[in-house]
Amino acid sequence: MSDLYQDLALAEFYDLAPRPRPDFAYCTTLAANARSVLDLGCGTGVLAAALAAGRQVTAVDPAAAMLRLAQTRADAEAVTWVQADATTLRLGRRFDLIVLTGHSFQVFLTRAAQRAVLATIAAHLAPAGRFVFDTRNPAFAGAKERNRAETEHQITHPVHGPVDAWNISHYDPASGILSFSNSYRITATGETRSASARILYTPREVLEGLIREAGLSVEHWLGNWSGAAFAPRSREIIPVGRLA
Repeated sequence: MSDLYQDLALAEFYDLAPRPRPDFAYCTTLAANARSVLDLGCGTGVLAAALAAGRQVTAVDPAAAMLRLAQTRADAEAVTWVQADATTLRLGRRFDLIVLTGHSFQVFLTRAAQRAVLATIAAHLAPAGRFVFDTRNPAFAGAKERNRAETEHQITHPVHGPVDAWNISHYDPASGILSFSNSYRITATGETRSASARILYTPREVLEGLIREAGLSVEHWLGNWSGAAFAPRSREIIPVGRLA
């Protein structure tokens, strides 16, 4: 089974399914006075391109397939695209705003990797700059596991036509790791393409300690992108902060 983010044949399906992006409005507001933005884990570049009007935006992702799609956007030239791992990235400059959205923080599966990406944020944040990222709350009451019957839906590919898409996931509460696969069946040919990935759920109290260790300070803990304050059972954990 292919890696969800590295295989171009799978990545081309990534943006076809309509999905809400409540982070857009919040990040756009947060970027109002920012002259420079660093988007870590930019994926196919939807948010980076949206923030690029009137700003210097650098967008980073380790997956060549995702960046290849990002660079086909009509407004791609307004963004500086960088293929790199956020745990080791060092650009030698600082930014007014650093964003890590789309739950990209959850792809870092160890505490060492989480510490490394938080160190990257600290190393690139301007003295008066701000950072924001999101991660799903492991204490949220909603089900984490899904099967094909619950998730199957149809999307339309510009070349392949109708495509059946579904998601299957399994959660291990002991490790906090959710393993999932996304599958796409092209109706015209019967060909099925599948990709897998894993993500890590991190409790807020653990995350708070990691952020503090990185030399960062949280101003606001949000429970969703609408700006509601974090509560123990919130769906999201969203820290907004600065250098300590």
